Amino acid sequence: MRALNSILRQEILNKPIETLKLAIPSGIYTLQNNLLYLALSNLDAATYQVTYQLKILTTALFSVSMLGRRLGIYQWISLLILMAGVALVQWPSESAPEKEAVSAGSQLVGVAAVLVACCSSGFAGVYFEKILKESKQSVWVRNIQLGMFGLVFGFFGMMAYDGARVRESGMFQGYNTITWTVVVLQALGGLVIAAVIKYADNILKGFATSLSIILSTLISYFWLQDFDPTSVFFLGAVLVIVATFLYGYEGKTPSNPSRA
Repeated sequence: MRALNSILRQEILNKPIETLKLAIPSGIYTLQNNLLYLALSNLDAATYQVTYQLKILTTALFSVSMLGRRLGIYQWISLLILMAGVALVQWPSESAPEKEAVSAGSQLVGVAAVLVACCSSGFAGVYFEKILKESKQSVWVRNIQLGMFGLVFGFFGMMAYDGARVRESGMFQGYNTITWTVVVLQALGGLVIAAVIKYADNILKGFATSLSIILSTLISYFWLQDFDPTSVFFLGAVLVIVATFLYGYEGKTPSNPSRA
């Protein structure tokens, strides 16, 4: 515990400029999380999950512009396929006029929230990567700095929008088993992704993402019953899954014939 306190004091308190750099991505991540909850409130789980894969596109574009990274032909093709797939998922389906009139506004709000979240996710992720590569601080220290600013931003946001209700009923009002399950899954999600990338590769991460899209569709249709799949949606979802795999694909270098 004493060693941890020493590291935190040395890396955070004694380096305020380095610490303040994390305020930007932390604030963006806090905004992004609220946008995702807004999107889920106005979209079915399947449409949300597929549309949110546009973060691959925004991350790639920010990587090219901010880090000077060069994408291969497979990556550019996958981005085009991704945009086509998401466009098909959002393609309006033939439905009853009254149902369409009621849901059109919320659908627009949900899609707009996802698109802004995709842009914020791409920028914050690349900005965080840039900071990591330009400094010698460990990932764990940087994550602590992110969490520290995120706690501050989240607290002020909570008090600004629900301050009266928090003072009246407490900060954990309305929490139940499902709520705590979501909190735990969100906390573990980042660690699981980091572990996958460290001990496996992006191909396996793409496979997991594809499974999550399929699982979200099945849960939304059979359990939540808030989603009516169409052939156009399935085509778009397949394109998104293909694009996810293709983006992480690396062409194999030809083997040396002399060693064959």
